[in-house]
Amino acid sequence: MKPSQVALDLGPPLDDDPRSSSDFEEIPHPAAQNAYWSQSSAAHNVRDEELPLHYMSEEKARRRVPRGPGGNGGGFASQVAQKGLDYDAFDDEGKDVYSKMKASKGPISSGRPRRPPPPPPTTLREFFLQNLEHIPPIIYTLLSCWTHFHKIGKSNVVVWDEAHFGKFGSYYLKREFYFDVHPPLGKMLVGLVGLLAGYDGSFDFASGSTYPETVPYVAMRVMLAIFGVAMVPLGWYTAVELGMSWMACHLVALMVLCDVAWLCISRFILLDSMLLFFTFTTVFCMAKFHNQQYRPFTPDWWVWLALTGWSIGCVCSVKWVGLFVTSLVGAYTIEDLWEKFGDLKMSVRDQLRHWAARVACLIILPIMIYMASFKLHFLVLNHSGPGDAQMSSLFQANLVGNTFHQNPLDVAIGSKVTLKNMGWGGGLLHSHVQTYPVGSEQQQVTCYHYKDENNDWVLLPRWDESPYDPEGPIRFLKDGDVIRLQHAPTTRNLHSHPIPAPVTKLNNEVSCYGNATIGDYQDYWVVEVVDDIHRGGKDKYDRIHSLTTRLRFRHQASGCYLRAANAILPQWGFKQIEVSCDKENNPKDVHTYWNVESHWNDRLPPGDVRYYKSPFLRDFWHLNVAMATSNNALIPDPDKEDILASKPLDWPLLRVGLRMCGWGDNQTKYYLIGTPVIWWGSTISLIVGCVAALVYLMRQQRKYVDMEPREWEHFLYVGKVAMLGWLFHFVPFMIMGRVTYIHHYLPTLYFAVLMLGHLMDHFIFSSRRLSDRTKRIVFGISVFVIVGTFWWFRGVAWGIDGPINEHWGLKWRSTWNIYNE
Repeated sequence: MKPSQVALDLGPPLDDDPRSSSDFEEIPHPAAQNAYWSQSSAAHNVRDEELPLHYMSEEKARRRVPRGPGGNGGGFASQVAQKGLDYDAFDDEGKDVYSKMKASKGPISSGRPRRPPPPPPTTLREFFLQNLEHIPPIIYTLLSCWTHFHKIGKSNVVVWDEAHFGKFGSYYLKREFYFDVHPPLGKMLVGLVGLLAGYDGSFDFASGSTYPETVPYVAMRVMLAIFGVAMVPLGWYTAVELGMSWMACHLVALMVLCDVAWLCISRFILLDSMLLFFTFTTVFCMAKFHNQQYRPFTPDWWVWLALTGWSIGCVCSVKWVGLFVTSLVGAYTIEDLWEKFGDLKMSVRDQLRHWAARVACLIILPIMIYMASFKLHFLVLNHSGPGDAQMSSLFQANLVGNTFHQNPLDVAIGSKVTLKNMGWGGGLLHSHVQTYPVGSEQQQVTCYHYKDENNDWVLLPRWDESPYDPEGPIRFLKDGDVIRLQHAPTTRNLHSHPIPAPVTKLNNEVSCYGNATIGDYQDYWVVEVVDDIHRGGKDKYDRIHSLTTRLRFRHQASGCYLRAANAILPQWGFKQIEVSCDKENNPKDVHTYWNVESHWNDRLPPGDVRYYKSPFLRDFWHLNVAMATSNNALIPDPDKEDILASKPLDWPLLRVGLRMCGWGDNQTKYYLIGTPVIWWGSTISLIVGCVAALVYLMRQQRKYVDMEPREWEHFLYVGKVAMLGWLFHFVPFMIMGRVTYIHHYLPTLYFAVLMLGHLMDHFIFSSRRLSDRTKRIVFGISVFVIVGTFWWFRGVAWGIDGPINEHWGLKWRSTWNIYNE
């Protein structure tokens, strides 16, 4: 009797075979269209039997063999075809205590499952069917337009920080230079929005003031709210790219749509909508790039890598908080390159190409975008304005309306001058009639960043020399001259003595003492030339020029140097910068460098504008250091109670809110508070996610198999994006000393929302243990709770009229100050 033939199903060809040619004998794979195999299978109605393959591990080989009538049937190849998976699927029903999850040796996608692109549509119906997945985000976008634009012009007064950012937008329209602690891109967009709306820049945006009819504030709010509208579809598509199920994608999009804090902050002339938008785009582009990793250096791979870098540049150019999401991309990139470094099949050339691509797109490109925003900032704001004093003297000399370039070039005894400290973010040497409450109790000397007559000083000879004669020969100031600096408004002399400075105790105090006729040897300062920005070393010239010559002032009696760093005086010093006399002679300390800024002397001719050119890189660095210095100075004042400020630990569980405007009965009121179920649920999900990961790792160590390799990779990938993103955004606020508010948590909230959606997907929507009916019930309840809570709190974002205490049920925590009590 002729034995029946046995069909061998060897599975699909392996393009990425982990074996080397020296390990096993090479056996050609049968072609799918081979007539012998197809005829054999068709002629014999027998069950195809899958035999173990020689390259398989013992575990996979055992599971490949069907276990009789109760087996899965269909074999390994059919499993792959039926499930549409992009990894080596195998039966996992027979859990074994000796089985441990192992990383697949082939490529495992942890993001969106890869599917072949559909064929080009030939009819409108085919096109519609192929794009059904885009219908939900379109609907959500329309809903987002309604929530963001509804009653957006209800309040016709300047709300909260519109007083700052609306005013900054006005400066761009008037082209007047100003100073702020944030990078310029977001404020330039505010100015652009004002220009498109027909605003002329004449309004001063005083806090709480009513908008005049000439200010199109509604149009400006609408255009800026578009950034908030776009957050909702971005949330949907990010969830899709992270590989979440359709229920989880709906849940993420709904949470972004229905959070009243995100909604409220996006409806005014503020930077936060732009910051949130670019934070969302950065995460989205990173997820898109991750899903292109299986085909490196293709056009799509380059596009999404470059767009990730572009988004990083934009988010950092709006606020420095963007550096936190940049850290997330950096951590992802480091892990990615580390994995590639361990890939022994990747050539050194490809390793270098990957490194070069990341450096070019994720480092150089964002830096270029960031610098370009400052270049445009300088080009637009080319007129003198209220922020001049924060910049270098040379920069100010090139502003339209500034008269520095008309000042005399050569400095002489008898000149009245202002002295600018050349440390990054340095101010003007200043004094006022108030005295130190400690130390010598003489007149205070500080550094001040605004133009004031108290910044004026007169250069005079020593007490033991002939008094200055305005009719006598001109005596030009030179290196090594010993002079007195007389404060012009009070006639007191710049003075130092061996008394500790009020803040920097290791340095000597600097004060003003005496008058035009009374003084002593402690008033003498030796002029030491460092160099000249244009003329070079001091051996090439003997006269000191205004603006360009860098000087140091050494106290003749004690040998210390006049210094103004970034030490801030207490309230009795009006929070101005401390000026002290540094006993350590550090020639490289730029905080001991000074230059003559304003210069008045009727006996000298005006200067030459050719000498006053300021390089962009110097101005760029100077402004960034000044921004950092001012940002660090935004510390809580212990002498004042700031009812708007809050602590970072108050945010995750929504302990406090923020009144954004006046709280009178006749005013429209806005209260910055999140949708409670979203904030509380997302915070709990962070804890649950960490616990779940720890439990899974412990079970792995005990050789349990809880999920397939792809599921584990996906769980880790999305969990790391959400958890690390949240930590990178939250922890810095815990350690920084500046004053903080609840709106600082809004970018952080996004990652908590992603974690909540991810865990709902992992434990419920993608669970094999729950029926489809149970999943739909849980999904429906979640949607109802989110939408219902949003509708209950909608008024805090759309505006509350009348007495606030008449609106019942809005105080869900006793610490909220929403009611007048």
